[in-house]
Amino acid sequence: MKTFSPGRIAFVLFCSLVLLYLILPVLIIVPMSFSSTRFLTFPPPSLSLRWYQEYIGNAAWMQATRVTFTVAALTVLIATPLGVAAAYAISNSKLRLMRIVHMMLMLPLVVPIIIMSGLVLANVMLGLPYVITSVVAGLQSFDPAQEMVARSLGMSRLRSFFAVTLPQIKASVLTGSIFAFISAMDETVVGLFISGGQYQPLTKRMFTALRDEIDPTIAAISTLMTAASFLLVLIASTRKRKSG
Repeated sequence: MKTFSPGRIAFVLFCSLVLLYLILPVLIIVPMSFSSTRFLTFPPPSLSLRWYQEYIGNAAWMQATRVTFTVAALTVLIATPLGVAAAYAISNSKLRLMRIVHMMLMLPLVVPIIIMSGLVLANVMLGLPYVITSVVAGLQSFDPAQEMVARSLGMSRLRSFFAVTLPQIKASVLTGSIFAFISAMDETVVGLFISGGQYQPLTKRMFTALRDEIDPTIAAISTLMTAASFLLVLIASTRKRKSG
């Protein structure tokens, strides 16, 4: 029978409390999004889908949603091939210079994003580290001898990559793409500083709405975005587990 030491129990309890603290806002926002009242109240006096209908029926919110998903999709389309190529070069090169290149490509995670320009370009730069990290991890579990065998049989490096390597790391590529998509969909600071007019993403419009008028529509949108992010992460983890 497995026994747990007091130290281990305390550690598990501490981690559980931290996780509860992190998800507490979500546990509050979700019920508030179903409130029938005009203002944000918790707990809601009664339940209604009024604010989800308000979101779907509002042309301005729908335009912001289209901008958000367009930017996120373009981010994935650009960041994924760039990230896969960079991860492949980093994993297969023996040059010390590649370590510096790797560090430079990770900089968007720590460098203030306000210095970047262009909504898609900025989100591509922010999404690249997720793709590179995921694909590098996938390549570390891949046997490069398989690709060398394909190349010895006459395949070019590019063809052997697509025929041999890519099918075996596709779960890592998908995971990186999903996190790049989530990063672009949820990014607020980039949208605040470099978007405007009809090209405002949801995050900026939500921020602006919080200044002007607070109603449960924002809670409904937050709930939908959280659910979408959770579903994408669940898909990524499921694919990763199946390929493992």
